[in-house]
Amino acid sequence: MKQAIELVVFDMAGTTVDEDNVVYKTVQQVINDEGFNVTLEEVLKYGAGKEKHQAISDVLRACTQLTDINLIADIAFSKFKIALNIAYETLEIKTFEGTEQLFKDLRDSDIKVVLNTGYDSKMAHLLLDKLGWIVGETIDGLVTADDVENGRPEGDMIILAMKNTGVVDTQKVLKVGDSAIDIEEGKNANCGITAGVLTGAQNRTQIQEANPTYILESLNELRAILL
Repeated sequence: MKQAIELVVFDMAGTTVDEDNVVYKTVQQVINDEGFNVTLEEVLKYGAGKEKHQAISDVLRACTQLTDINLIADIAFSKFKIALNIAYETLEIKTFEGTEQLFKDLRDSDIKVVLNTGYDSKMAHLLLDKLGWIVGETIDGLVTADDVENGRPEGDMIILAMKNTGVVDTQKVLKVGDSAIDIEEGKNANCGITAGVLTGAQNRTQIQEANPTYILESLNELRAILL
């Protein structure tokens, strides 16, 4: 018997939105522009899934000898927002194959679909606009890092998604994302199921560190679990 799930909270970049890791490439760029030499692999390891100022701070903390992290993080983050806007204006944003149909089938089965993200609201809505996704039609809701006090790995965004959709039992929520911090977020919100997907920032070994219920090759594998 399939587990009764009333809400699926999907991460955006790397999970439902295929943007070729441009976010983390941009994080790498703005950090290295300040005179460092961090690799994309380091950025993905220490920054994936986090609110982006936090991601920059954590990469600097883990990968450099810097003592005044806050100052450089503030400078890099201000440049990041500008650089990412430019990248997104020119980048072809697409979704992973079958994602929109999955959303439709879940919603037709009375399972709510909410996106959550470490982006701020402006950037998240830019992505939705580029994809033509509409809250109330394609998805049931969107929760971003600046809608809550505590970003990932805390579960605040998931709790807000539940509140916004009228779901009261955390055990009836499934959280899916492409990084270990998505899984940690789901566990901190006491979700009934957590699932990592291998289409984005982190590999199987990195995601497995957070011990998800499932690791999926693609979101389409959710059908066997939910539909």
